[in-house]
Amino acid sequence: MELKKILSMVDHTLLKPESTWAQIQEICDDAIRYGTATVCIPASYVARCRAYMDEKGSGVGVCTVIGFPTGYSTTTAKVAETADAVKNGADEIDMVIDIGMLKDGRDGDVLEQINAVKAACAGKPLKVIIETCLLTEEEKIRMCGVVNDSQADFIKTSTGFSTAGATFEDVALMARYMKPGKQIKAAGGISSLEDAEKFIALGATRLGTSRIVKIVKNEEATGY
Repeated sequence: MELKKILSMVDHTLLKPESTWAQIQEICDDAIRYGTATVCIPASYVARCRAYMDEKGSGVGVCTVIGFPTGYSTTTAKVAETADAVKNGADEIDMVIDIGMLKDGRDGDVLEQINAVKAACAGKPLKVIIETCLLTEEEKIRMCGVVNDSQADFIKTSTGFSTAGATFEDVALMARYMKPGKQIKAAGGISSLEDAEKFIALGATRLGTSRIVKIVKNEEATGY
């Protein structure tokens, strides 16, 4: 696969709690240079990032995270976070489900929360982070069903802040159970271009990673 195509599917991500504006600015510049789909950043930087991207005349989207990384904020809080992010200029929203709610068998409540957040997106794409490393296979399959029944646009594997990130097996499972029109985002632990290509081949249409652009930059710097 062409490198340009891979990069166009990347959400170039920086979500560490200690992230500074200088670091956010750097990933924005890299995203513009390499043509990634979005930058995925903390909500507190969305307005400043949006203004910076507009000043640069960039077509790179601004993505942020809601209920991150635990997912156990209330629906009211997640909706408020989402509305604020959209008002500040977010183009895409990635929300974390209430994992305990799912494990309690309250699938209908999980669905209701997803749809409430989607309504607050004001037409912007919504990705639903299910944190696969904390779920059984049966729970992953149930979440595929919930996202299929929801108004969300993507199912997403991971926050990258729990015990593990995306696996090939989980993306393959999602590809089996997700309906046409629902997309898959693999996130966390994507450490090479070979990994990226395999995730895409298995069905991912978006990759959440901080490493792919770094790899490309290093290859350019070393002449490879």
